[in-house]
Amino acid sequence: MSRSERILSVTGRTLNQLKEDRRFLAFSIIFPVVIIYFLKIVMDVLVSPFFDPSIFVIPYGAFIVHFITFILTAIVIVRERTAGTLPRMFISGYTQVDAILGYLLAYTILSSVQSLVVLLELNWLFELNYSVKMLALLYLVMWLLSTISLELGIFVSNFARNEGQVIPFIPLILISVLISGVIVPVDKMPAWTQNFAFISPLYYANAIIQHLLAEGLFVDTLDKFFQLVLFGVVVLLLAVLTLQERD
Repeated sequence: MSRSERILSVTGRTLNQLKEDRRFLAFSIIFPVVIIYFLKIVMDVLVSPFFDPSIFVIPYGAFIVHFITFILTAIVIVRERTAGTLPRMFISGYTQVDAILGYLLAYTILSSVQSLVVLLELNWLFELNYSVKMLALLYLVMWLLSTISLELGIFVSNFARNEGQVIPFIPLILISVLISGVIVPVDKMPAWTQNFAFISPLYYANAIIQHLLAEGLFVDTLDKFFQLVLFGVVVLLLAVLTLQERD
């Protein structure tokens, strides 16, 4: 088989597994929906003439997608390894690139639906009334962030021997949101923490989202957008290299 055929083979098998794993599908879609509903309740309590929730809800929604996608992907890929699926694929002639791109393509389909559901729910619950063009641009950013979250989940899974060993990586994701500017502007934090913001994909996504909401011009965010794309390429390469070392 050619490389493209091997990748599509992995993608097809993974999609069939997803179809049968209703619990995973439910967690992927229902959890973000429920969390955002409770976010709405909290924001309604906090709303005041001095606090506008619409400034924060899209970045918060992006973080929710980022966090849940990362955790679920890492756990599922670890399960693939412990079940012996990955070793059997390599014995059958599949390469690390085939496996990772196949998984990535399959889970990207799911994360694309997840990002769309989250964005539409935010727009509806918070009555944002954004234009179709603005929603499309926001969706593009959230989709790219969710794809990078998949790559991070695959990368982290290369260092875990079972699902429980994924848990210690959760604080790293929580720290990434604290330094990303989603909660507190990066330039308001201590100088030494500002340097760490650049290693968080949420930093770039939040910068793009905030500028879009303030100015509405995507062209002014192209530098951050390409930095986010580059971030994803680097994580993908690291995932391939570390999988190669382990398996």
